[in-house]
Amino acid sequence: MSKTNEKFPKAALRVLKETSRTFYIPITFLQNELKHTVASAYLVLRAIDEIEDHDEIDNDVKHTILMQVSELFKQPFSEEKYLQIIEPIEDKMPEVTLRLGDWVEACPKSTLPFVMESSSEMAYGMAKWAKANWQIRTREDLDDYTYYVAGLVGVLLSKLWEVCAGVKTDHELAIGYGRGLQAVNILRNEKEDLKERGVSFVPEGWTRTELFKYAEENLAKADEYMKSLNKRSIILFCRLPLALAHKTLKAMKDGREKITRAEVEEVVEDIQVN
Repeated sequence: MSKTNEKFPKAALRVLKETSRTFYIPITFLQNELKHTVASAYLVLRAIDEIEDHDEIDNDVKHTILMQVSELFKQPFSEEKYLQIIEPIEDKMPEVTLRLGDWVEACPKSTLPFVMESSSEMAYGMAKWAKANWQIRTREDLDDYTYYVAGLVGVLLSKLWEVCAGVKTDHELAIGYGRGLQAVNILRNEKEDLKERGVSFVPEGWTRTELFKYAEENLAKADEYMKSLNKRSIILFCRLPLALAHKTLKAMKDGREKITRAEVEEVVEDIQVN
């Protein structure tokens, strides 16, 4: 690894912690090259996710910007071009989005091409669904959307496990891992998405029963995916979000909206002990 990546930027770790406490913890389980790559990748993907999610930006504007970002990721990254692209929405964007160039810079050069390729594909998928106003009509639509925003992350992680640690996994199960986590998020945020964004990710004719089944099917693939991992640090990393997803799904089935902070801490402790 190059000298510039031996010490990961403190600002990146701070923003990572502020942006996602539950994702920050599993990243700390990983070894240096993987830790730095996954942290950078998370921040880059979160940066573009903030554009897709923003409720004050017009969908056509989101589409235009995300498509331009997708193309930018296919070339040697230019911060100047990136800042030009996001200029129309700059005043609405959080630090994680404004500093995307820093997260690209922080990524180990050996793994940066994988991160850029996945980021480009995700930005394209987000652009496509923003233009369609996230009109999820069929299961195929839901599969397509959850692939771009989450299954793709499973694929990226699997590439990184193989390149950095020699751990091989199944492509479809990797997608299922990401989809399962996303399906739980959709269930958890269903009312909020409808109220705040006027968006429903639930296919036409589906009730929460079908959505629960969809989540369970994909979490079963995620459980299967775990069996192919044989490196402790990677197992710990993957186990935590999955355990939280299973626990959240059970809580929602029991009529609760989410799990408590104490339950989250208990899961974190259990993962590290077992």
